Amino acid sequence: MNPVVHVPVDVKLMNLTAVALALVFVLLGAVAAARALARLSAFDIRAITVTGQVAHNNALTLRANVAPRLSGTFFSVDLARVRAAFEAAPWVRRAVVRRDFPNRLRVDLQEHQAVAYWGTDAEVRLLNSFGEVFEANVGEVEQDALPRLFGPDGQSAEVLAMYRALDPLFDQLELPLDQLDLSGGGSWRVRLDTGAAVELGRGSVDEIVARTRRFLSTLTQVASRYGRHVQSLESADLRHESGYAIRLRGVSTAPRVVSKK
Repeated sequence: MNPVVHVPVDVKLMNLTAVALALVFVLLGAVAAARALARLSAFDIRAITVTGQVAHNNALTLRANVAPRLSGTFFSVDLARVRAAFEAAPWVRRAVVRRDFPNRLRVDLQEHQAVAYWGTDAEVRLLNSFGEVFEANVGEVEQDALPRLFGPDGQSAEVLAMYRALDPLFDQLELPLDQLDLSGGGSWRVRLDTGAAVELGRGSVDEIVARTRRFLSTLTQVASRYGRHVQSLESADLRHESGYAIRLRGVSTAPRVVSKK
C-alpha cells in the first residue's frame, strides 16, 4: 500500500496561483487578439442596407447623412448611436439596426403615419397613428385633408382616441369633424367642416359619446322643425343636464331642446 503524501499548503497555494496567472495571461491574450481582429480594415463598415417604410425618405440620402456619423468597425460600431441617427431624420418613427457580417449594417425603418395636425396655426405639428406628436414638413402630407387636434402637452393620445370615437357619429349625418380641442380644464369642443362649433363638456370617452349620440339622434328632427337641414347648425352646447342649446343659421332664436332618454 502506497503511503499518502501530504502536499504542503504553501505548495498548493503556489500551484493555484500559477494556474490562475496562466488563465489571466490566456484571457488577456485572447482579449488583445479580439481587439486587434476587430480593428482590421476588412471589418470596416462598407455598406448600409435600408429597408422598411421610406415613403418620405430616400434610402440613398439617409445612408449619406448617417455614414459620416459612423465610427468603429463591424464589431465595435455603436448600434444605439446609429439607431439614433436614423431616428433623427424627418418622418422616421423607429429604426431597428442589426449587424450583417462581415462589414455591413441592416436598418429597418418605420415611418410616422400622419393622421392629424396638432397644435395651433402658429405652431402646427403632426400626430401619428399612435397618438404621438412629431415634427415634419406638413407640405409632405399625402392626405388631402387632415383634422386638427389640440390639447395639453402629453395628452395627444387621449385626444386622438376621442376623435376616433366621435368622428363616425358626426359622419353619419354628413357633418365631417374638422377640429377637436381639449381645454386645460378637461372640456371638449368640436368644430365641424361646416364651421359649426359644438361644446361637449367634460367626461370620459363613453360619457362624451353617449351625450353626442343623444344630440345627433334629435338634430335632424329639430332642424326640420324650423325648416332647416342639419348642415344649418351654427352652434350647440351639450353641457346642460336635461338637454342642449342649439343655434341654427337663419333662425333668430336659440331654443333649448330636451334630449330624449
